[in-house]
Amino acid sequence: MWTTLLLIAVSLALGFAAWLLFLWAVKSDQYDDVERPKHRMLDDDPEDRKR
Repeated sequence: MWTTLLLIAVSLALGFAAWLLFLWAVKSDQYDDVERPKHRMLDDDPEDRKR
């Protein structure tokens, strides 16, 4: 019985830690622009435009 309660407590603690990590990532703008990096490689370099 105590092992079940221990596993429930551990899983709740891990879930809470993952939720806090997600909130930190959102507040530090990790999910600000998810589309731009994959399109950036298709953009021309400014050096190529000068030539």
